[in-house]
Amino acid sequence: MVQTKEVSLKLLEDGCWMLDVFDLDNNNSMKLKWLLPVIILIIGGVLLCIKFFSRNLQSNESILSYSLNPKKEEINFYWKKSNGERIGSLGNFKKFIEGQNNTLLFAMNGGMFGQDFSPQGLYIENGKFLNSIDTLNGEGNFYLKPNGIFYINFDKKAFIVETEKFNHTENIQFATQSGPMLVINGKIHPEFRKGSKNFNIRNGVGITEDDKVIFAMSKNEINLYDFAEFFQKQGCKNALYLDGFVSRTYFPDEKWEQTDGDFGVIIGVIKPD
Repeated sequence: MVQTKEVSLKLLEDGCWMLDVFDLDNNNSMKLKWLLPVIILIIGGVLLCIKFFSRNLQSNESILSYSLNPKKEEINFYWKKSNGERIGSLGNFKKFIEGQNNTLLFAMNGGMFGQDFSPQGLYIENGKFLNSIDTLNGEGNFYLKPNGIFYINFDKKAFIVETEKFNHTENIQFATQSGPMLVINGKIHPEFRKGSKNFNIRNGVGITEDDKVIFAMSKNEINLYDFAEFFQKQGCKNALYLDGFVSRTYFPDEKWEQTDGDFGVIIGVIKPD
């Protein structure tokens, strides 16, 4: 049997809404009185929740990240082959690694470089000091102080420190300098501004309190504050900006395989076959 109901909504003089549901079959009605402010609060709360969760989903989807324990997975830095030839692209890098009977799990460009593709600032590869530290002042992201150094020692522990606080030791296996720092002792770089319109593709690296390394690259353009905030929310005590629009990432497990680019330093996570 189909029930027939008539529904009406009236605004009363006291500012409340009256919902009247009249059952035509049984000739009776049900009246519900709603306070207008309550309705507004409920609707407002729903809209805020939708906005909050949509923003978080968009943030997580727009940044590609790879987290690892450097004591369990092998991180290597590369600039040139043994014959002095620069590797250049991530595609060349993949072929180079596979030619050594290894599997490339992850790779991205590892810092800024000059016109001759030499690393900008400090660069150490397999314990060899290949480029000097840069403590000068200048223009551009690299010189937005404090900048910093990402390094790994022969004990397979990773560090990110401000350039001025770096101490060179013979126990350092790999090191690359870049800038600016994104997160410093758990706080976002003081020069960054929330809501900045300075958008670009960006990549970087962070280290958590439990010594995990997080590499990340934005899939879409992002400002420095939001990019730094991503590392902060991942629990990174310190994080370092690596480069901007030239950045590329090879991450086959996420079906993200950029093999172009033309770089100085490349960082790779390697699995021996």
